[in-house]
Formats: sequence, structure tokens, C-alpha cells
Amino acid sequence: MDAGRQVEQWFLEYEKDITNYLVYFTGSRDIEDLVQETFLKAFQSYGRFKYDSNPKTWLISIARNAAIDFYRKRSIWKNLKEKLSRQSSEKESALTEEILIQKAESARLLGAINQLKNNYRDVVLLRGIADLSTEETAEVLGWTENKVNVTFHRAVKKLNLLLKGDEQGDPSFR
Repeated sequence: MDAGRQVEQWFLEYEKDITNYLVYFTGSRDIEDLVQETFLKAFQSYGRFKYDSNPKTWLISIARNAAIDFYRKRSIWKNLKEKLSRQSSEKESALTEEILIQKAESARLLGAINQLKNNYRDVVLLRGIADLSTEETAEVLGWTENKVNVTFHRAVKKLNLLLKGDEQGDPSFR
């Protein structure tokens, strides 16, 4: 199969996974350009793809690097708190209670994830959100599987502490 057809097949198969990963990684739903750039870079570097690895893992590595490059250039991470507060104030009165609760929980989780150290955040996003295996996560991050497991365990522990601290500090959870 030629590069164009293979990348098109991967797009059909993995576009949703890449989109979900990028939404959590960037904290934004406006990631269409990054998804497009991911598959464009996959096409351009198709010759370097190693068939012994999983295409999803390779594509997530490309997506992660594309997002890091994008946000490094634009320093948008600094504006994340501002975006979250704006989103929560936009016409919440028109939303149902269930949607409000989901939105608040998602914002709370995203806020907690973004308080983690970079390596904790990366492993939580890849293992917990993108649902990659330990082996696939190690491949994306260039780590050993043991380091992935230890870091993921510590990250989840820290994430739980952050979320429990939020519940105790927020009167709406009492």
C-alpha cells in the first residue's frame, strides 16, 4: 500500500483517538489544525515508520510533538486558566444540571492534570486518557516500561491528592 492510502486508512481508524488525545493534552477543543498537521507529518515521514510498532503509538507521538511545538511557539499554556474560567461562565444557566456537573468535573480534572509535573501529566494523558499500554507509552516517551509504571503510579497518587484537596477546599463538595 502506498503512503497516501496507508495514512488515509490510519486517519479513518485513529482520527478519533488522536483528536481525543489532543483535546486532553492541549485543554482545547479547537485542535483540528493539530490533527491535520499530525496526519500530514505522518504522510511526510511515512518512510521512517517502523512496521514493528503500532501506528496509533507512532501517530500519538507525532501529535504530541506537534502540540508541544505549537504551544511552545504561541505560549498558550499560560492562558489555560483564563480559558477554563471563561468556558465555565459562558451561558451555564442555559445548560442542564447534568451537563453542568460533567463540565465542572471535566474542568476540575483538567485543572488537576495541568497542576501535575510535565512527566506526570504526559504519562496520565497517554495511559489514562489515550488508553495506551505501558509498552506503547514507553515507546512514545522514550522511557523504560518500569519508568512508565512507576511514574504513572506516582502521578495517579498525586492526582488523587489534588482532587481530594479540591473537594476539601471547595464548599460545594461538603
